[in-house]
Amino acid sequence: MNEETKTFKEEQQQTLSWPFKAWTLLSLIRTQTSLIQCITNFVSMDLMANTLLSSGASPAMIHSLQEIPDFTPNIKSLCINIGTLTPDWLPSMKSAAMVATQLGIPWVLDPVAVSASEYRMKACLELVGLKPSVIRGNASEICALGCGSKGADKVLFITSKFCTHIKGSTVYMELTIRNVQTDVSYGVRGQGVDSSHESMDAVEAAKSLARASGAIVAVSGAVDIVTDGQQVVGAHNGVAMMQRITATGCAVTALIATFVAVDPLHPLEATVSALSIFGVAGEMAMDMAKGPASLRMHLIDCLYGLDQTSVLSRVNITSI
Repeated sequence: MNEETKTFKEEQQQTLSWPFKAWTLLSLIRTQTSLIQCITNFVSMDLMANTLLSSGASPAMIHSLQEIPDFTPNIKSLCINIGTLTPDWLPSMKSAAMVATQLGIPWVLDPVAVSASEYRMKACLELVGLKPSVIRGNASEICALGCGSKGADKVLFITSKFCTHIKGSTVYMELTIRNVQTDVSYGVRGQGVDSSHESMDAVEAAKSLARASGAIVAVSGAVDIVTDGQQVVGAHNGVAMMQRITATGCAVTALIATFVAVDPLHPLEATVSALSIFGVAGEMAMDMAKGPASLRMHLIDCLYGLDQTSVLSRVNITSI
C-alpha cells in the first residue's frame, strides 16, 4: 500500500468515526450535567442558556467580579463572549479566565466584533494571552484577531475609522494595526458582528492564530472550520437561516464549552462535534420551521430530542 492510499484510507476511517465521537460526547453531556459558566452579552443570554439546558448541561450566567473567586473554581467549563463589552465586565472576564487557566478548567473565547474598536481588540488580545482552550468566531473576527495576535505584546493601534463600502450600501469598521517591533502594518476590516468573509477565506488566519495562541480555533460559516494550527477539519452541517436568528453563534460557542467540558483532553474533536451537532439540530428544525422565529423554537426542541440514529446519519465532518 503506497503512502497516498494509506492516507486516504485513514481519512476515510476518521470521517466514518466522527458521528460516533459526536454521539458519545453528547451522551456524556446528558449524563454529567456539567456546570458551565457563561459571561456573555445581554442579547445572547436567553438562547445560550436554553441551548445548554436542551443539550443536558447546566448554565450559570454569572459575571459579578465579586463572585468569581467562590464560583468559578467549581465549574466544568467557562464561556466568555465580549458582545456587549464594557469596562465593568472586562475585569470579571479576565479574572474568571485566570482562575480557569490556573485550575486547568477549559474555557472558550468568542471575540465578537473584535475589529469594531481599539478597545475591543486590546481586550481580546489580553484574553487570548490568558490561554483559552478554544477561540470561536466568524471569518472576519478570526482574520482580525489573527492579525492582532502577530506579536501582540509589541502591537500599537494607530488608526481606527469608519469607511463606506464602494457600493455605498454597507458600512465597515476599518482598523489598522502596526507592529512596532517589525514596523509591519495590518489592515483589518469588520462589519459589526457580521462577517464580510467566508469561513474558507480564514483557514490560514485560523491556523496562524492557533499556533500563536495554543488554542483550538473554530471559524463559523457555510462550512465550520476547526484547526489546531496543523490539522484542519470541517463540519458541513447547518442551514443558512440560522444566520437570521440573533445569537446562534454565541449559543454554539457555549455548546463548544459544554463539549470541551466532557472531553478536555481532545478540544479539537469536542469543538467540531459541537458545531456539527448544533448544525444537525438546525437542519432538523428547518424541516418544521416557517421562518427564523419558529426555527429558533424548533432548534432548541431538536437539540433536546436528538437521538443516536439522527446523529449517526446526519453528522458530516471531514478533513480539509
